[in-house]
Amino acid sequence: MLDKYFESPFTLEQLRNSPSGPSLGGFAQSLHEDGYSWWTARTYLQAAHHLGHFLQSEEIALVSVQPETFTLFRGHFKDCRCPKPRGRKTEDTVRGAKCFLRHLWTAGTVPQPVKQPWPPLVQGFRHWLSRHRGLSETTLSRYSAVAAELLSTQELGDDPGQYDAERLRTFLLNRSRRRGVGGTKAILSAVRMFLRYLATQGKCPPGLDAAIPAIAGWRLASLPRCLSVDDVDRLLAACDLTLPMGLRDRAIILLLVRLALRASDVAVLRFSDIDWDDGSILVTGKNRREARLPLPQEVGDAILAYLEHRPGVQDDRVFLRCVAPLRGLPGSGVSQIVRRNMRRAGVSAPAYGSHILRHTAATEMLRRGVSLYEIGSVLRHRSADMSAYY
Repeated sequence: MLDKYFESPFTLEQLRNSPSGPSLGGFAQSLHEDGYSWWTARTYLQAAHHLGHFLQSEEIALVSVQPETFTLFRGHFKDCRCPKPRGRKTEDTVRGAKCFLRHLWTAGTVPQPVKQPWPPLVQGFRHWLSRHRGLSETTLSRYSAVAAELLSTQELGDDPGQYDAERLRTFLLNRSRRRGVGGTKAILSAVRMFLRYLATQGKCPPGLDAAIPAIAGWRLASLPRCLSVDDVDRLLAACDLTLPMGLRDRAIILLLVRLALRASDVAVLRFSDIDWDDGSILVTGKNRREARLPLPQEVGDAILAYLEHRPGVQDDRVFLRCVAPLRGLPGSGVSQIVRRNMRRAGVSAPAYGSHILRHTAATEMLRRGVSLYEIGSVLRHRSADMSAYY
């Protein structure tokens, strides 16, 4: 596979005989399958060759590579005497070296670094949340980090049996000083949930969760944040339908604004979730609750238009990144797509991101005379009060 990117027999021999040589063929194949351009793949292969010689000269084993190693690698560029072809001495070389290391981890050539395990109490908390609350991995990680910080802090210590309201509030006050309202509310929710778990296990006095204060923030105190019909039309028109990226963006925006999906709903949408015969899609939302929603003709046509130009990679998620590595979009990527197109369309809004389209869909349904109960069914809310907030 190396000869796809290098023609000179001398260069090929140097690459294959280098410290990284045994793994360069597989790395080249991986770059090709992930959709990297010819030039980027060539640059990354040169970076992998360069990294091998650097590690050999510094007597650093691949299994011992740490984040600091790449700082040293970058720092030696100005005095570099490594054998050619070492490529350009730029940040692209560092990115290519990191990509090569990730390939070695995936291939099993080099064992991945062992992550520090969560404390036993946090591991039990994660299992409890997953089993009884059905939280996503992202929320589990966020709650676990707060719980681990709670156990390691000097204000409280690692013995939950000694916790009291005063010490808990001191901990929360110190943490809230460097966060906004949203971040503080997230910490309060995590601590409150952790205390409930500890109480069920007999690890702390019951009722401590009631000592966690609430942050002032009233729903329905302001008008819902949404876009006008003209703004939505401009947002859709900003998608360049001559490019696969524009087709993808339009399909995503239509799913968000017509079906009021969350960014995470779109990110995890798979081919098996779409029933073309029935004209519906299966959405898995918070707490793993599933709902089947009708697929409007306009949205279905937009998805089909994108699928005609979708890269042919082995990934069953509908929407992929348009730059290498070609893989499924994360939820943050969906929000970034909306944010980018809003700015391109010149849309002025109280918030930029995917969630404002969910508010827009709810507001538009209300304008058309749909009841709060029916809107809540589409939004998959448990209470009409939450739908009223939208």
